[in-house]
Amino acid sequence: MESIELRGCSLDELIEICQEMGLKRFRAIQLFQWVQQKAVRSWDEMRNIGEVDRQTLSSHLHFHPLERVREQRSKDGTRKYLFRLHDGETIECVLMDYARTMTRDRHTICLSTQVGCAVGCAFCATGLEGFRRNLSTGEIVGQVLDITHYVRQEDPDFQVTNIVFMGMGEPLLNYEQVLKAIQLLNHEQGQTIGMRRMTISTCGVVPKIIQLAKDNPQVGLAISLHAAQDNARNQLVPMNRRYPLASLMEACEEYTQITHRRVTFEVALTSENARQEEAEALVRLLKGQLGHVNLIPVNPVVGTGMERPTSEQIKRFAQVLEDAGMAVSSREERGTDIDAACGQLRRQWEGE
Repeated sequence: MESIELRGCSLDELIEICQEMGLKRFRAIQLFQWVQQKAVRSWDEMRNIGEVDRQTLSSHLHFHPLERVREQRSKDGTRKYLFRLHDGETIECVLMDYARTMTRDRHTICLSTQVGCAVGCAFCATGLEGFRRNLSTGEIVGQVLDITHYVRQEDPDFQVTNIVFMGMGEPLLNYEQVLKAIQLLNHEQGQTIGMRRMTISTCGVVPKIIQLAKDNPQVGLAISLHAAQDNARNQLVPMNRRYPLASLMEACEEYTQITHRRVTFEVALTSENARQEEAEALVRLLKGQLGHVNLIPVNPVVGTGMERPTSEQIKRFAQVLEDAGMAVSSREERGTDIDAACGQLRRQWEGE
């Protein structure tokens, strides 16, 4: 039997593997709970699995927790992690804590899905380093498990409540691994994170948007829009040359027809594009869409040459959208004092 990645295995897969090894079904359930629910980082922590069975399992299942290279903490509570993978590559992810809701605190993790990114959006630090490879399901899930492990050392009751696939990489270009990771994170014997509390952010991979609506209509969709006209978006989001705005808007309409869920349209605002005419073009583009606009002041990133808009520019831009009857919000700034933009910490560390 070839060596299989433990953190990327579903419960059904573990049951089958255990049966092939001559182990009982309950061993697979115990194993799954230790890994996916309790977020252990070693075989020795699995205390109700005997040493002989652990040796048998470890001979066929490889278990590579992510190595924490660096952790930065913001004054607002945001934590940014740089993790090293088993092959030496590095990825980033971010934990954002929000004030208590009616029932509990909200702990959101922003996950990476690739090492680097091939899309090359103009304002993104990740794209400056190019694309290395896709993450495996275990490496995607591992970000949640390892952050959970570390935070529980300080807060034993810590539980991730929300997931956003908005870190390094384009999630829909690693589609199968991302969807399997979602299933694992949702599992009732794992982290039990609700499907509707997970969101995939994409630059606009049109065929996969439609496929996502059919494969998992519970998961939220966010579109990294950033411009309302093709000539401008071609410069900001190179994927637009392959899937221009007309086809992207059609895909979003089909998504809402299938899922009955609204789409979040993300617009990165700079000192250059936060203008009234840009806002008016956005109103025209999104007319008739079931959606919500999220305005994101760009993080300052060395190498992009882009500057943040002023608070007044953001307010004026939002007002144009609100006057047109659109739902709009401005993303709360978090982690700017620790370089929370995707790819910044990795670039900084690799440059040392």
